[in-house]
This record gives sequence, structure tokens and C-alpha cells, in this order.
Amino acid sequence: MPVPLTPRPTRSAREVTERLLAVGRSADVLIYAVSALFAVLTWRWSVLAPHRAWASVAAWGYLAAAIIAVGLRTRPARTVLTGLTWTATALLPLVLQAHERAAGRADRAQEEVLVIEAAGVRMLHTGTPYLDRAAIAAVPSPLRLADYLPYQPGMAIAGLPRAIGGVAWWTDARVGMTLLSTVAVVCALLLLGGTRTPLRTEAGLRALQAVTVLPLAALTLATGGDDVPVVALALLACALCVRDRWVAAGVVIGCAGALKLTALPIAVVLGVVVFVRARRFLYAYASAALAIPLLVLVPMLAINTSSVVENIVRFPMGHGLVTSPAASPLPGYLLSVHLPDGRQLVIALLLSSIAGLGAALVHRPPTTVARAALFGAGGLLIAILLMPATRFGYLLYPVVLAAWAPLLRTTYSTAERGLARTGTVRSAR
Repeated sequence: MPVPLTPRPTRSAREVTERLLAVGRSADVLIYAVSALFAVLTWRWSVLAPHRAWASVAAWGYLAAAIIAVGLRTRPARTVLTGLTWTATALLPLVLQAHERAAGRADRAQEEVLVIEAAGVRMLHTGTPYLDRAAIAAVPSPLRLADYLPYQPGMAIAGLPRAIGGVAWWTDARVGMTLLSTVAVVCALLLLGGTRTPLRTEAGLRALQAVTVLPLAALTLATGGDDVPVVALALLACALCVRDRWVAAGVVIGCAGALKLTALPIAVVLGVVVFVRARRFLYAYASAALAIPLLVLVPMLAINTSSVVENIVRFPMGHGLVTSPAASPLPGYLLSVHLPDGRQLVIALLLSSIAGLGAALVHRPPTTVARAALFGAGGLLIAILLMPATRFGYLLYPVVLAAWAPLLRTTYSTAERGLARTGTVRSAR
């Protein structure tokens, strides 16, 4: 007599959801616990006083978040915890350091903050944030580093509050950069949310954590801050591209390039997406993305051309009166220091990598913003690893772009929805 087959029990949608939430909760605990360990090690071993000050506050925030995350069972609660963790590990240390610095502590900010604020004073009084070589040479040697501004003129705007309002915690350059970063990230999330908030998805929560609570973001924001607004504006430009707002995306990434030229590789990759997907908007996108960084330089060139060359060409190339303090032990720096003719070797490797990435971009251009973000993350990672003078903090760019790619992938634009009917988008992703 045949034995009747018993149907295999299937998991209900609720069971699957609960299992996914349990995995996400475990990931939260791991993220916060590892971040707490990083903060403790930084507190104990870092040679940079602003980093130790950040870690002495952030370690407790991460530890509390790891403990609380164990008991959270809903994604909204986990999102709230992310916001509270950002407050405890980035915003609170920033405000404390700004207060202590305004009270006279000179070791409560990285040199980038001093450089930006000095540039703001020069811009207010002379119209340009740059000094030429002769003016820098007239400054005593120990103070010359603060007189170089290896950024675009737009970054000096963050130094204007202190130049106008005097010494106070709220005039610290990091405060303005934090406000800009927060607005840009919130706008990007709203654009990607549409009728549903992206923070209800696991990809959205991870994207938010990457740009807020990970030590790469929280430490950078609290102690230096200059890379976070550039990353945040790049994310906003990606979100605008997803929503087919190509010209607005060009304006936003152009504004990021007016702060730091590190935004330009992202502008190029997004430009390829515009070329593939909406070619009629390419000229308007490129005009905004490339013209804005150039136009902000025009008044500075008119005032003093040699000062612009000294600050944004000679100094980053290692030909200034002082050398850049960027010396994190990444491969490019180690090779340039420890090998004969190592600098020439590293530059050759870097140029070869750029050529290879350019060929890959032409041969197989990204057709979606998610792929563009991943391509940009990979390219920036290679460049950061091979640069002869670099910082660990620059890894913020590839990490955040890679973390946002899944969220960009799950958010379809109008054009992508049309392509999805034929399966083109799915295969491109």
C-alpha cells in the first residue's frame, strides 16, 4: 500500500520577515560592537588628540547602542536607534569639541578645520581664500601649513561664520558642514523614498548607518568634517539621477566639486549614466557639473593666479613650501617611502589604474545609478590605496557609495520602470 506523501511545510511570510529582522538585528549588534571596539582602540592608541577626544565619548554611545540593539525587534525602532547613535557618536562629540575649542583648547580640531577657518578670514577680507608662495614664505615655518588651502574656494564658506561672528562653538566650521551634510542626506532619502520611506527597508537602514554612525563617518564629521558634505552631496546627486532629474543632479555634484575635487570622479561616472540613459540632457548636466567648480575659481584667478596654482596644484603635487601631513600607511604611501624611486612607481601605477578604469567605463558603461555608484566606489578605492599621500578618512567615499548601491538598486526611476518591462534594467544591474 503506497505511503501518502506529506507536503513539506512552507514558511509563512511572517516567519520569513521575522527571520530577516533577526538577521538585521544581529548585523546591527555587530556593527555597533565593532565600532565600540574601534573607538576604544582609538581612545587608547591614537596619536591625534581630536581623535582620542572623539573616542572617549563615542565609545560609550556605541556600547550602549550594541546593548540596546539586542532587544529591538522592529525596523522603525532600529532606525530610531541609528539616529540616537549618530547623536551620541558624532553630533555630541562635535559639539563638545567645538565648546572646548572655543574655550581655549587648541587640540580639539584637526588641522583641516583651522585651514578652512583661516581661508574664510582671507576670503572675507581679500576676496580670495588663497595665499601665493611669497606670502606663505613670509610666515614662520611652523605656521605655513595652515596657510595652504588645497580645496576649492567653496570650502572656505564654512569658515565665514567664524570670520564674521568671532570665536564661539556655533561658528566652528564643522557645525556648518554638519548642517549641509544632514540636509543633503535627508533630501536624498526623501527622493529615494517616494510614497514609501526607504528606511523601512534593510538596504535603506544600512545606507543611513554608513553615512552617519560608522566610525569613518562619525569620526570624520566630529573632528574634521570636510569630506562628509562632499559625500552627502554626491549621494543627493545619485538620488536625483534615480528620479531622472539630470540637470539638478549636475548642479548638486557641481556644488560638491566646488568644495573638493574629490567629487569629480563621481561626476564623471554619473555623466556616463546620463549619456547612456538620457543623452539629450548630457550637455546641461555636464555644463553644471563641470562649470560650477571652474566658475568659482574664476574670481580667484582674476585676483591672484599664482596663489591658485600654489594651493590647488603645487601643494597637492608635493611641491609646496611644506609637505602634506596626509601619510596613512596605505600601499601607495608605503611604496613611495620604502622603495627606491617609489614615488615614480606609485604614480605610474595610479595612472595605469586610471587608464584601465577609463577603458572599462567606455567598454561597459554603467546603465543604472546603482552600478555607477559601485563603479565609482571601486575606482575611488583603487585611487586612495595607490595615492602617495593619503588618509584613512578618504575611505569614507568608497564605503558610503558601496553601501548606498543596494538602496539605489531597489529604487526605480521612471525610465528604469520602462526598461524593466523588457528586462533590460535587471540584466544591467
